[in-house]
Amino acid sequence: MSRVAAMRLPIATDLSGFVGLLRSLNVPYRVSEESGEQVLWVPGEELAEQVRDLYTRFPHGNPEQPPSRFVRPSGSPLARLKRSPATAAVLLLTLIVAALTFLGDNFSSIRWLTFQDFRIQGDYLQFVPLAVSLDAGEWWRLVTPMLLHFGFLHLAMNALWYWELGGRIEARQGASMLLALTLLFSLASNVGQYLFGGPALFGGLSGVLYGLLGHCWIFQRLAPNPAYQLPRGVLGMMLIWLLVCLSGVIGALGFGSIANAAHVTGLIAGCATGLIGGLLARRSLP
Repeated sequence: MSRVAAMRLPIATDLSGFVGLLRSLNVPYRVSEESGEQVLWVPGEELAEQVRDLYTRFPHGNPEQPPSRFVRPSGSPLARLKRSPATAAVLLLTLIVAALTFLGDNFSSIRWLTFQDFRIQGDYLQFVPLAVSLDAGEWWRLVTPMLLHFGFLHLAMNALWYWELGGRIEARQGASMLLALTLLFSLASNVGQYLFGGPALFGGLSGVLYGLLGHCWIFQRLAPNPAYQLPRGVLGMMLIWLLVCLSGVIGALGFGSIANAAHVTGLIAGCATGLIGGLLARRSLP
């Protein structure tokens, strides 16, 4: 994400207290001198708006009672939609697919988006070899399973988490990066599930979600920033849920099979991108 000039102030302005406040809040910034002015640079226009607002309240810093953490303003739902067009677009496409496929009950429509095409033979699904579909040019199958959901609860939970994590990444690194990461994590999680579990009917955004989670987690560890500061307990809860699913308890209780390999592969891929992105962002810090 390109740097944005959050503020331009006279050269005589003492910014030491304010930049100290930014440092205590783990806000990435850089101050330069241009044409007799001090320019405070931050990554992204949304963060720049927050910094300007913070400066109006604490121009000299507030060492006695600094804010507990620096967060993105929630705003109205419409305002959030305008700030997160890529996140909203992915979710809208997911909802459209959910309607067209009757949440996984319409086999004639979901077969066009599954990792492998299939035919129904009595009570069984006969899967077409992946190589046959790829030779026919159906390369979209490598990523489109993320759009399939089987049941309202499956869709609702994944949509809520994508809205939260996707919005954070879009705010910090932009729409293009979010879309690229979404496709990458979908590819990684789908291939991982196929290699581990073989031909099967699977889908959902959960593999992508674990990728986004891993990305935010490792990125934040290397280059702390307000967008990726997850609420306390979220990371632990998601990892504990992953372990519970891996244990086989969910399937044993009759709640259906879980694409565990997709979750693990997505998380690994997300940690890898978070490592790369965090290291690059860290180099740009003052």
